[in-house]
Amino acid sequence: MAYTSLYRRYRPRRFAEMRGQEHVVAALRNAVADDRVLHAYLLSGPRGTGKTTAARILAKALNCVAVDGGEPCCECPSCTSIDDGTSFDLHELDAASNNKVDDMRDLLAKVALGTPGRTKVYLLDEVHMLTPGAENALLKTLEEPPDHVVFVLATTEPHKVVETIRSRSQHLELNLLPADVLESLVRDVVADAGLEVDDAGMAHAVRAGRGSARDTLSALDRVVAGGVGDDDGAVRGLLEALASGDAGIALAALADGIGRGREPRVTGEALLAALREAFLVAMGVPPTQLAEADRERAEWFAAEVTPAVITRALEVLGTALVDMRRSPDPRVDLEVALVRLTAGPSPAGGPATGGASADAGTIAELTRRVERLEAALAAGSTGGGGSSPASSAAPPPPPPPPPGRSSTGPAAAGRARLAEAKDASPAPPPAPEPTAPGAATPPAEAPTAEEPAPVPTGGTVPTRDELVLAWGDDLLDRMSRKGRARFAAGRFTAVEDGAAVMALPNEPHRKRCEDLRGELESVLAARFGTAVPVRLVVDDGSVPPDPVEQQATAAKAPEPQAEEEVDLSDLVDADAAEGSAVDAVTRAFPGATLVDPD
Repeated sequence: MAYTSLYRRYRPRRFAEMRGQEHVVAALRNAVADDRVLHAYLLSGPRGTGKTTAARILAKALNCVAVDGGEPCCECPSCTSIDDGTSFDLHELDAASNNKVDDMRDLLAKVALGTPGRTKVYLLDEVHMLTPGAENALLKTLEEPPDHVVFVLATTEPHKVVETIRSRSQHLELNLLPADVLESLVRDVVADAGLEVDDAGMAHAVRAGRGSARDTLSALDRVVAGGVGDDDGAVRGLLEALASGDAGIALAALADGIGRGREPRVTGEALLAALREAFLVAMGVPPTQLAEADRERAEWFAAEVTPAVITRALEVLGTALVDMRRSPDPRVDLEVALVRLTAGPSPAGGPATGGASADAGTIAELTRRVERLEAALAAGSTGGGGSSPASSAAPPPPPPPPPGRSSTGPAAAGRARLAEAKDASPAPPPAPEPTAPGAATPPAEAPTAEEPAPVPTGGTVPTRDELVLAWGDDLLDRMSRKGRARFAAGRFTAVEDGAAVMALPNEPHRKRCEDLRGELESVLAARFGTAVPVRLVVDDGSVPPDPVEQQATAAKAPEPQAEEEVDLSDLVDADAAEGSAVDAVTRAFPGATLVDPD
């Protein structure tokens, strides 16, 4: 008789023999016992967890002649034929190869035909592989099949099954088995089959199974055949290299694994799985699906390094595994990733170290760079460290003239004379000495008519003359482009009730400038160091001209002289206080509407 694989020989035949899937077993067994079996079930879960086995046991229970509490007897002709694969009551189809519309039409044409047993069960494995047309063809029959038909759909990727099929089925999810359940299964199989397997071999089978009963028994077959080497040595060596930060040990461990016949990608995936296990242990997740040896290894590595080191190793190694798919030599990508993880700058600038030391060296290097930048900024703010507090508190130099204004010509000469007159004004009187309580305070001397008032500070609203001088100097240039376009035709006419009065050509223009009045007040506050409220009015021509402009005009009284040639380089733009081209066009066309240039 031909040898039968362990996972086929020890496939569960009753619901009670299924391990680790109590919720699925209870749902199906109770449905059979209470005669409440639905027309369609969707079984999903990882490979080797019992989806096909549960469907076969359900088919036996639905056709068994001696059902006991929802369990099949496994002795009647119907049960034995299903176990042997010769039953006409169970039809198993692989949806991966029968996924077209014609395949579904052929299946649906046979659904209504009778069978020897009470119930015909259709098992569609990997149902997520059906094409959209085949899914649509299955929908109607799946929703309302004949009374003697039950559909069982199995898949490893339930998210790929369309919602219309999932809504017509009862979804039961099967889980990966914990390590203790798999260990119990392996010991029972070894004892029942009389196999000579030591504890190390059984631990290897449990570790290779990764939660799958079928994979665990397949690994046990390899252990019995003697074809299992020390596949844990390379991964253990790589983990030790990552913990100690030794690139030489890492490359030697990788070479040892490749020398044992393992592909670089297989070694990288095994190392990635070990890092994930250590990360979960470090985060406090109970490793229920790990064998004892894997659990001890994960706990050891989590205690040797920090979670940040494990996270960085997962990221670098994951990127390397992706790059290995397109690399002509995948071994190089894995070696480079291991060197990056085990080598790094030391805190003292000496030889390279890795692991936790590499992270500490990187942090120390970044700290030194930040300290150097802070020192440079501090030296720049104090003028290099050699200036005194008085010199550091000196006022900044006057700003350069605004762009677009010529440094020569009559306008420049007038601005220079106005600046000299402003600098020649007397400084404000010193603050009076504090007097005793009750003493009379001498009244402050009012400025004479011949002397200009001092520049207002500490909350004093500037005078009209100061506003006009500042407006012609640089205030307009400090505003935004929209503000310059709207206020270019305005001029300060007075200061009334603590507010600066600005006259504008007409009422539409004044309304449009009202939107930007806050920006104008902000510029004035920044220029004079105090809040300067602004009131916008319509210019009626009754405001007297600027006395400073009158003085400049009187200084240049016209004298009869011969006509001379004009130097075009001395020509300057007209003062904004005298109006603009927009103002002239508005006066020329009464009732015209201004369009915002923005």
